[in-house]
Amino acid sequence: MKKNGLLDIARKTIKIEADAIAALADKLDDNFIKAVDLIDSTKGRVIVSGIGKSGNVAKKIASTFSSIGISAIFFHPTEGIHGDLGLVRGDDLLIAISKSGETEEIIKVIPVFKRLEVPIIALTAEINSLLANDADVILDVSVPQEACPNNLVPTSSTTAAMVMGDALAMALMERRELTIDDFAIYHPGGAIGKSLVKVSQIMHTGDDIPKVGPDTPFSRVVLEMTSKRLGTTTVVDEKDTLLGIITDGDLRRAIEKGLPLDKLVASDVMTSKPKTISSEKLAVLALNRMEKHKITSLAVVNGGNHLLGLIHMHDILNAKII
Repeated sequence: MKKNGLLDIARKTIKIEADAIAALADKLDDNFIKAVDLIDSTKGRVIVSGIGKSGNVAKKIASTFSSIGISAIFFHPTEGIHGDLGLVRGDDLLIAISKSGETEEIIKVIPVFKRLEVPIIALTAEINSLLANDADVILDVSVPQEACPNNLVPTSSTTAAMVMGDALAMALMERRELTIDDFAIYHPGGAIGKSLVKVSQIMHTGDDIPKVGPDTPFSRVVLEMTSKRLGTTTVVDEKDTLLGIITDGDLRRAIEKGLPLDKLVASDVMTSKPKTISSEKLAVLALNRMEKHKITSLAVVNGGNHLLGLIHMHDILNAKII
């Protein structure tokens, strides 16, 4: 097959699956709200189950739920009928995924869940199937067609089921008002964990903060900047209220202007109302602010403009946040 033919197949596949997802949005109704309510009120675990490609989707949904703080596990129905059903408890909830709603392994384990009065949410394309009949809530994930030319290989249907799982997860995040702080708890490592590092975790504090008073002589200002090795110093009053900041650039400009250095004090060369950031902001936001204003450091203050620390671009680079 020629290259253009392969590209045409790829484009057709993407369009078919995109259309399937778009159609899924129109099917959402009160059943979706009921499903969110059931999951949100579950005191035990959310058990997600499926076979084959539906099983892979189930694993992904369980993983997504876990990442937002919902206790979720994948349950293999074949293993279930050979003993793993013993892990099911009455306060759990089952999300069963089956395109046909007639998957033998799923149907065989359903009676145990029913006997334990475990709520069942069915993700199926057949709303009149055996699985749907036993479910407390049915989420219709049917699709107009599979992307497979023979309409056989699960493609659009598995995409639809996965997207429905994502929709449930995002709705639950909103319902539970999950914050960045909450999210960071479940993602301490990897790229996501690094992107959630706060300014407070890497800023300079205490004696490491370069700072001088407004009446500090020019020579002492230079000494403070040199000793702290950050290319800058903050200027504060006796209560550590931030008054300004002095950078290498400010020193250079004072020299270039031929100002009497022996008579200058910090307030003569400082930049008033410098760029600042809260200690609770993400470090990546601090970096964005530095890049926007073409500076290399930010004073870290609280709501009362009290100096808490200083964050330098090198701190962010050393933390490997980018």
